[in-house]
Amino acid sequence: MKANSLQELYVDELKDLYDAENQIIKALPKMIDAASSEELQSALSEHLEITREQARRIEQIFETMGEKLKAEKCKGMEGLIKEGSDIISEDMDENVKDAAIISAAQKVEHYEMAGYGTVRTWAGLLGQDEAEELLQQTLDEEKEADEKLNGLAEQINVQAEAGGSEEAEEERASTQRRPKKTASRSRRVA
Repeated sequence: MKANSLQELYVDELKDLYDAENQIIKALPKMIDAASSEELQSALSEHLEITREQARRIEQIFETMGEKLKAEKCKGMEGLIKEGSDIISEDMDENVKDAAIISAAQKVEHYEMAGYGTVRTWAGLLGQDEAEELLQQTLDEEKEADEKLNGLAEQINVQAEAGGSEEAEEERASTQRRPKKTASRSRRVA
């Protein structure tokens, strides 16, 4: 990125956000499939449709500016998507996995909120009122998605903790049932 003006920086950041949205559009179906909670699946599916609309808004902003839209690789989102992908491939309790998916999704939302808050402010400074309104709409949607994930997390985190506790309790119980060979050997030696 070699921006020499706020306008150039604004355009570059919009291209970055456009790529981020497209990465999310590709990643969300995998997260939906990996989630076991119907509420989480529904929230992610709903956000997938909203994300498609958010990408279209960026296209609309570029049309209004008369600029050609060529996405720039968003390395930040690439890293967040990779983390989410790693979570999906893990073998873990379904409630724990749902909690991890929410965590990964919220990291994405927070990254987007930072980006959209910035470009919305720049649009205002640059006198691009229509773009500012469109970007504010996207920012509001990202905040709403984050709030929805917070609500789901309250329930799912409790289930994950309870599930994780049960598994830990089962592991402790099975360990206690096993004979302790080392202890009996040391008694014989003594």
